[in-house]
Amino acid sequence: MEWNKYRLETKVQAMELVTACLMENGINSFEVEDNIPLTQEEKEKMFIDILPELPEDERAYFTFYLEKEQDCHSIIKELLSDLENIRKMMDVGTLTLEQEVTRDTDWVNNWKKYFKPFEIDDIVIKPTWEPITQAMKGKMIVEMDPGTAFGTGMHETTQLVIRQIKKYKKDNICLLDVGCGSGILSIIGVLLGIEKAVGTDIDENAVIAAIENVKVNHIEQEKIQYFTGNILTDKNTKDQVGYQCYDMVVANILADVIVPLAGVITPHMKKGGIFISSGIIDTKEQEVLAAIQANHELEVLEVTYQNDWVSITARKK
Repeated sequence: MEWNKYRLETKVQAMELVTACLMENGINSFEVEDNIPLTQEEKEKMFIDILPELPEDERAYFTFYLEKEQDCHSIIKELLSDLENIRKMMDVGTLTLEQEVTRDTDWVNNWKKYFKPFEIDDIVIKPTWEPITQAMKGKMIVEMDPGTAFGTGMHETTQLVIRQIKKYKKDNICLLDVGCGSGILSIIGVLLGIEKAVGTDIDENAVIAAIENVKVNHIEQEKIQYFTGNILTDKNTKDQVGYQCYDMVVANILADVIVPLAGVITPHMKKGGIFISSGIIDTKEQEVLAAIQANHELEVLEVTYQNDWVSITARKK
């Protein structure tokens, strides 16, 4: 299907009124571009560590689509008339409207063509939609469909953690996966022989994806349990996860989250438990290292690297 794509220029201070105007004209779905800095909560949910330098710009843009079969001319004419009325009350900017024709694209699934089977040492991570080949036979195969969650295993940060799990794992231990995303780390941990895993994520969609990935890997439901919540701030999540019960904790998230996590994670760990953190860009290595060392219950065992990324492994004394 073909669509008319429109991009409307306005100003940041007019965004709320422009939004209302669009919706009053039956345009309920649109994208917004602006240079308003993200909040800390938005950073965590979007897995952003280092923010770009934003120029000072009062402009904002709304992008929306109308089916070509609609009376687009009348809709746009009415919309622009309403926006000009708003101009009488406040500065709404140029109201420049660009138009082009575009076709349907399955944006949610389009990324899948770039996710192909790959190996981390002797582990094959394979998209669920790709077949098992002869070359994969005899290796540990992990089926993954991350959906909209973070974590295919291709990123250096995930690979760093997987190698540390392999190095420090023992039989009959319990693993906690903080910021589980697609569930890849807890799933690989259990497939490697870890007895039980628990995962948390602040994104409900990530937890849904993780549960589905447990099923496609034919892991018993009682082996892995996931919770939606923030282990940093939510006491209910802390209580659900439990205390003094984890032999290994993995956290492949953001340096800005690992820093406070390092101060509160040890109550959930057993004595001698291993804390593997990753998702750390090399420019933030010293900051994270200092935060871990500031927790006198933790001792740093090693720091590992892959390209520009860092993983720090510590032990609870």
